[in-house]
Amino acid sequence: MTAPVRSTSALGFRVAARCFLRSYLVGANFNTRGMQNVGLALALEPGLRALHQRDKARQQARRRALQHYNTHPYWTPLLVGIFLSVERDIARGVLPANMLHRVKTTTTYTLSAVGDSFFGGGALVLFSLVLVLLVINGWTPAAWLWLTACFVTLQIFKLATFVGGLREGIAFLNRLKKWNLINWGQRIKMVNAGLLALVWLHLWPMLGSGWEWAHWSVAVIVGAFCSMRLRMSRTWLALAFFGYWAAWSLLAS
Repeated sequence: MTAPVRSTSALGFRVAARCFLRSYLVGANFNTRGMQNVGLALALEPGLRALHQRDKARQQARRRALQHYNTHPYWTPLLVGIFLSVERDIARGVLPANMLHRVKTTTTYTLSAVGDSFFGGGALVLFSLVLVLLVINGWTPAAWLWLTACFVTLQIFKLATFVGGLREGIAFLNRLKKWNLINWGQRIKMVNAGLLALVWLHLWPMLGSGWEWAHWSVAVIVGAFCSMRLRMSRTWLALAFFGYWAAWSLLAS
């Protein structure tokens, strides 16, 4: 038995476009019980109406969509595409109805961790540091160009992953695995460390001597160690750091 051909035309371009645009509203009704489940159901609704003709099947699909859902928002277009692909196979009788729950459970939390590491801890920090460097150097046109380029790139990424998830379904996750985003996130964080040093150099030019740089670099490293390894409160560490800075400035003067 051959597998059904998957394509965006099974839903129609307008329905697929509506689902994609609604994925931007996933956090509009965030709640403590289902997290982003209402936003997900809103994004899937046009597709569920097109895929399930019978009222009972449509209501069951809506209940599946309203089950607990929470992940990094940049992955929502991809997951909306994958979930619609799964619902399409459920409507055709190729997959059992509980398959959506299984797919949702195995993908959302994994992608959430990848998103927090790559996007939250890497790419967004890179974007911010480059933007800050451009602004403090007075390169305003370059800053606007960087801002626009990053925004457009993110939208292209969302659209491409949505189409990939809709066309290939769960199989698209194998393609995503080959992107090796975890390791790329680590590399970006190394670049961010260098960019942060440049930001410090511009904001605090008094740290021009090698000894001063070494002194405050050690202070930052100690603070990071206390936060990551000793699980100390970042708020208290920040207060301690600035208190130490103030005391050092008074003694130096």
